[in-house]
Amino acid sequence: MTKLSDLASTIRSKNAGVNQITFDIIFPDPARYHQVLESQAITRESVAKLFRIPVARISDFVTFSPANAIKFTLYRLRPSGSPGDWDILGCQQYGPLLDIEIPD
Repeated sequence: MTKLSDLASTIRSKNAGVNQITFDIIFPDPARYHQVLESQAITRESVAKLFRIPVARISDFVTFSPANAIKFTLYRLRPSGSPGDWDILGCQQYGPLLDIEIPD
């Protein structure tokens, strides 16, 4: 098993407007990208389970082969910058993705 953080060149999260946070997982080459896709370790359902949210909070889930990338977007529980929002820019949300184990 290999951690996702050892396969991807970029794992990040950021605002996607006031009400959503988007996540990007970008791989340096098609081989690693396809390894992760074929493992089914990152799917709409696995993301929901990892972040402990209902699948309905995932607005988009896209695999984009030309960029060797997986992208998904979550609806926020409260608008960015509103009272109780502890990550206004959405850039601290990707942490749970780092340790996902991908079969070799």
